[in-house]
Amino acid sequence: MTTIAINLLPHRALKRAQRRRDFLTLVVIVLGGSALLVMLIGGIISGYIQAQEARNEFIRQENAALDKQIAEVAKLKEEIEALRQRKAAVEDLQADRNQPVHLLDELVKQTPEGTYLRSIKQDGKKVVITGIAQSNERVSELLRNLSNNSEWLEKPNLIEIKASDKPMQRGTRLYEFSLDVLIKRPAENKEAVAGAQPSATAAPNGAAQPVSPPAAAPAATK
Repeated sequence: MTTIAINLLPHRALKRAQRRRDFLTLVVIVLGGSALLVMLIGGIISGYIQAQEARNEFIRQENAALDKQIAEVAKLKEEIEALRQRKAAVEDLQADRNQPVHLLDELVKQTPEGTYLRSIKQDGKKVVITGIAQSNERVSELLRNLSNNSEWLEKPNLIEIKASDKPMQRGTRLYEFSLDVLIKRPAENKEAVAGAQPSATAAPNGAAQPVSPPAAAPAATK
């Protein structure tokens, strides 16, 4: 006896069900692949981020080391500058200690005949000198000598010159004068010796010009 199987489901309904199963399968596959791709890309980006953070940390450490070295160099520079200042202070003290000797020695050398110094007052590098001369030409000669011929004195400036009230000596009227002059430092002396060529006839810069004596007082000859 032969049995015949008859499928009562519609043919189109079977196809729709099959397509639905295929679509769901495809969706699952796509979602799974997308999830794997996102995870893969995320892992790569995370690796890049970690590598960059490691590089940033290395740079921070190196910058900190450089900052420390810069601070040490700055400290060394400060110590070197302090040592230089101490050295300069010691040299200045040593030079200042010998200044009175050089000052008196230069005044003895540069003071012409017929000129007598009465007082010498030093205030720092400035020295104020008062004295008496037989004529105003003697004072002008003293100014020229201090300006041109001295290695330790410079920039003489005549403050005042006047006829003295003291009586005449051997027919010569005396003149009282006051002037100031600056003391050179040792470094300035070296430059002056190396670069300056004194001239006995040239008029010095800043030196006072000879002052004409009063009409009633005849000027003495040198």
